[in-house]
Amino acid sequence: MKDYKTENLRNIGLFGHGSAGKTTIAEAMLFNTGVLDRFGKVDDGNTVTDFDPEEIKRKISISAATAPCDWKECRINAIDIPGYFDFVGETVASLKVVDGAVIALDSIGGVEVGAEKAWDFVNEGKKACVFFVNKLDRENASFSKVVEQLRGVFGNKIVPFALPIGSEASFKGIVDIIDMKAKIREGNKTVEGDIPAELKAEAEEYRNAIIEAAAQTDEELMDKYFGGEELSREEIIRGLRLGVVAGDVAPVLCGAAIKNIGIDVLMDTVMNYMPSPADAQAPEAVNPKSNEKVKIPADVNAPFSAQVYKTVADPFVGKISMFKVMSGKLTADMEVLNSSKEKKEKLSSLFLLRGKKQVAADKLVAGDIAAVAKLQFTTTGDTLCDANNPVVFEPIQFPAPSISMAIEPKAKGDEDKIGSGLQRLVEEDPTLKVEKNTETKQTLISGMGEQHLEVVTKKLQNKFGVEVVLKDPKIPFRETIRKSAKAEGKHKKQSGGHGQYGHVWVEFEPILDGSADFEFVDKIVGGVVPRQYIPAVEKGLRECIEEGVLAGYPVVNLRCTLYDGSFHPVDSAEMPFKIAASLAYKKGMAAASPVLLEPIYHVEVLVPDEYMGDIIGDLNKKRGRILGMEPCGKMQKVSAEAPLAEMFKYATDLRSMTQARGSFTMEFERYEEVPAQIAQKIIEAANAEREKE
Repeated sequence: MKDYKTENLRNIGLFGHGSAGKTTIAEAMLFNTGVLDRFGKVDDGNTVTDFDPEEIKRKISISAATAPCDWKECRINAIDIPGYFDFVGETVASLKVVDGAVIALDSIGGVEVGAEKAWDFVNEGKKACVFFVNKLDRENASFSKVVEQLRGVFGNKIVPFALPIGSEASFKGIVDIIDMKAKIREGNKTVEGDIPAELKAEAEEYRNAIIEAAAQTDEELMDKYFGGEELSREEIIRGLRLGVVAGDVAPVLCGAAIKNIGIDVLMDTVMNYMPSPADAQAPEAVNPKSNEKVKIPADVNAPFSAQVYKTVADPFVGKISMFKVMSGKLTADMEVLNSSKEKKEKLSSLFLLRGKKQVAADKLVAGDIAAVAKLQFTTTGDTLCDANNPVVFEPIQFPAPSISMAIEPKAKGDEDKIGSGLQRLVEEDPTLKVEKNTETKQTLISGMGEQHLEVVTKKLQNKFGVEVVLKDPKIPFRETIRKSAKAEGKHKKQSGGHGQYGHVWVEFEPILDGSADFEFVDKIVGGVVPRQYIPAVEKGLRECIEEGVLAGYPVVNLRCTLYDGSFHPVDSAEMPFKIAASLAYKKGMAAASPVLLEPIYHVEVLVPDEYMGDIIGDLNKKRGRILGMEPCGKMQKVSAEAPLAEMFKYATDLRSMTQARGSFTMEFERYEEVPAQIAQKIIEAANAEREKE
C-alpha cells in the first residue's frame, strides 16, 4: 500500500446496532477502492471482515476487523465493530484507536439501542461522528422518519448532508446537498446529474441548514453569513469540518450498502470532514520517570509511541498484536520498549490487517493502525515506545463480566487442553475471565452474555480442538445450626494388643453474631481428657465442618465446646479422640436444628425510568428485596439484595426486559437461611449427587 502522511489518514469505526449493515458498508468501501473485484455478502459468508467460522455461521460480527483502503488522496482505516452487546469489549478497544465514528442505522429500525449506545461511547470519547441511514431499498424504509428520530434523541447536532432519490424498491441514488447534485448508481459506477424537480425545494431547505451549521463554527464565516454574503463551497466545507471535528455537527448520509448506493459519498464525507489523527484530541500518557502526565499529539517527528488495542490468538501464526502508532514513526526490525511491562520487544515484520489478510508494511507513521506477530511480553492495552523517551498510555478499561458458567470437557482427560486454550482466548478477549473455584472444584468462565460464552466454546473447538459443555455453576451453599445441643462421641475398639479408646462430650451452639466461622472452646477440668489429646479433638472437629450433615456443604458460625470425656491409660491416643469428635459432631449437629444458608448479593441496577416497574417485579420474583431507588443522570438506580441462585442468568433477563438499555453490578453481601421448601429440594439434589460419587 502507498505511504501516507498523518494528515491523510482517517481512522474510523463502523458502529451501530446488530444487523444495521456495518460489514456490508466495509465491503462496499473495499470494492469501491479496487481492493476487491467481487462484492461479498454476509448471507453468503464471503465478506472480508467477517471471516471467523462462527461469524460466517451466525451471520453476525463477533470481532472488530480492520479494512484499510486507499480513497482518492487518503487512506481510510475502517474498523468493522460488532453491534451485539455480548462483544462490547471490541467496541471499547476500538474506541482507543479510531478518531471518528460512522454510526449505521437501519432505515426501518431507526435509532435502535445499539445506535444510542454507540453514540454514548463516541460522545464520551469525544470522537467526531457521522450517521449513515442504510437499507433504504427495503420496504417501509423512511429516511425522513429516521432523521426526525435522530433529532429527537440527539438534538440540533444532526445535519442531513444527503436526500434519497426514489424509495423502497425504486431507491436508486442520493442528492448530495453540499454539491447540490443527484448521484445515481448505474451498474458499477455513480453518475452525477441534476436534482429531480420534486426534491429541489427540500434540498434547498437542507442546504440552508447546512450553511447555517457551517457559519456557526467560525466567527469570520458567521459575520459573512449574517452580513448576507454567500459562502463559497470551500468555506462551507471548512466550516462544516470544524464543526464535525469539534463534535458540534453530526452529518446524516443515506444509502443502501448492499447495492453500493451512497457509499462513495460516505467515503468523501469521511475524507473531507472527519479528523485525521493530527486533528484529533491528543491522548494523555504518563512519563514513568517523572510520573507526570503528558499529551502525545500524532506528530511524525516526535519519539515513537504506540498502544496495542487488540490481540489475536492464531493457532498457526501465533499471537498477533494490533496497535496504533500514537507518535513518531516505525520501521520493521526496530527494537522498542514495552513500558507497561518494562521489557524490550523486537518488531520484526510489520503488516496491515485487512480482515485476516496480511498486507506488508515497511514504514508506519503517527496515526497508522497496523499489526505485528510474535511479540513475547506484550498484551492488549500495553504501550510500546522509544526506550529513551518512555511513556505509558492509560490501559483500556474493559467492562466487568456479567454472567458466569461452569465449563467442562466432553471427553475425560481434556482438562489441560481446555486450560491452555482458555489462556490464549483470555489474551485475545479481555472481557473473558477464567477462574478455578476451589470449593466447588469447577472451572468458571465469565463474560458479557450467553452468546459470548457460546462463542468461546466454539472457538475452543475450532481453534484448539477441544469440545466442552457449559453448565450452571454450583452455588457455594453453607450449613449452620439454630440451637444448642450436647452430644457424646465414644470410640472404643478392641483387637489383639493395644485397643483404641477415645471419649468426649461436646456442646454445639450457633455463633449468632457471625463473628467467626468456627470457634473451639476447651472447658476440660480435672484431666478427664488429657491435654495432649485436646488438639486432636479440635482437629477432628475442624475436618468435620468441611461437610455439613444436611447436604455436605461447609459449616459456618459454629462454636464447639469440649467439656467432658474420659480416657484409657493404655488404649487412648490422638486418633481415637479425633474419631470420637467426629461421632459427637454427627449426633450434635443433627440435634441442633441444622439449616442451609445461601449467598445473598447486593445488586445495583441502572435502567431508564420506563422499565422500573418490570425490574422491581422481576427482582421480587427472584426472592429479591428492594432497598431503595434513586435517580442517576438520565437513569434510575435500583438497589436490592437477591440470592445468587436466582441471579445466574440476570444479564440475559435484564437485556430482554430493557432492550439492552439496562446494566447491573453485583457483589457478595452475606449468607442467609434458605426458605424451607427450597432448601429441601437443594438437600435432595445434593445428596443424590453425593451418592453418584
